Amino acid sequence: MFDVRDYGAIGDGKTMNTGAVQKAIDECAKAGGGKVVITEGKYLCGSISMRSNVELYIAASGVLLASSRCEDFPEKTGLKHVQSNMLPRWRNACFIFAEECENIAIGGQGTIDCNGDKFVVYRGEDVIGWRYERIDAPTPPRVVFFTGCKNVKITDVTMINQPAGWSYWIHDCDYVHFDRINIEASVDYPNNDGIHINSSRNVNISNSNITCRDDCIIVRANNASLPENKVCEKVCVTNCNLTSYSAGIRIGWVNDGVIRNCAFSNIVMTDTTVGISLMLPNLSRPLVADVGREATLVENLTFDNIIMHKICSNSIKIEVGSSSCVLFEGIRNLYFSNLHVSGAEFPMLLGRKNAKLKNICFNDCDFEITDGKEFPNRRRYFYENHYFGKLLQKIGAKPSKCDYCRQKLRGGRTR
Repeated sequence: MFDVRDYGAIGDGKTMNTGAVQKAIDECAKAGGGKVVITEGKYLCGSISMRSNVELYIAASGVLLASSRCEDFPEKTGLKHVQSNMLPRWRNACFIFAEECENIAIGGQGTIDCNGDKFVVYRGEDVIGWRYERIDAPTPPRVVFFTGCKNVKITDVTMINQPAGWSYWIHDCDYVHFDRINIEASVDYPNNDGIHINSSRNVNISNSNITCRDDCIIVRANNASLPENKVCEKVCVTNCNLTSYSAGIRIGWVNDGVIRNCAFSNIVMTDTTVGISLMLPNLSRPLVADVGREATLVENLTFDNIIMHKICSNSIKIEVGSSSCVLFEGIRNLYFSNLHVSGAEFPMLLGRKNAKLKNICFNDCDFEITDGKEFPNRRRYFYENHYFGKLLQKIGAKPSKCDYCRQKLRGGRTR
């Protein structure tokens, strides 16, 4: 047991403890491993790096509080596992980092407070879309970023107040377990995804609650930042509650590689925009750092015993962009069973010429279309997103102050 207080940390919520916490982690690793304990107080901290055989244990009385200063989350140099300039947003900055570590964990019933309200500014009440936007400074794009790691466990901990960044990003890792965690992100802050699984294998997410503005659970195979292409496979998600002002479950993106052999079961989604999303869209502007380099193949996925209630758009949305820039090998062998859905739109399945969807099966599913006016906070769902222009008109929402949304509502192309 390595108590951070023994290394000079002070849990008053004001003293910067980055050096003390990092020293405790380093000493723990040198001793062969163990627990680095955060307890009895709020410990203000900047970016820290995990080491092999170390568990960061946040006790119920402890809070790991992120710094409110962007400069306390610097870009990391000399990384071995990834090419940073090809990462999404071209950056690797984060709060808790690990590269090529084994047997690492974050545990305890305490809290990771990301101090997100210090990284956003208020846009106003009478807007469609996010009520807040990022500050101009380069806010951390991720909270937890693990890359090239093996045997990872994240249990019991609660993460709150995320800034405009992903909560957990698991990038090219093996044997990862999330269990009994809570992610409580504001639905008004942009891009605060829940758990983002990318190019990883043997990942389990269970017994967890996730609320966020952006996608709750993402499964991708974007290998642009890796020296070789990796398959994302054997991802199992079960017994989870999801709320998102984007997608509850999102599979893939433009030019991801192979995603296969994944299972999603016993899930409840409420007050969510899209339930299950598998979209390979035509991009209106270049987003090179978030686009892969392969033809996408998604196969052998099951979705069973899922309740979706108050889904603002399509409960299931599968779409292959028409552009030849959207590289496509196949979407096939997707099995949906025991789905019970109420929402504004029926499922949508859309391939393209010479890029057909194959063997998409539904068994014992029911879909109920409900009045769009019943959705609480519905005006916040639609941020610069032409897919929902039609629904905006149907529920009588006023045009956004955003020029892009105004153009769509005046008769721009919607689908």
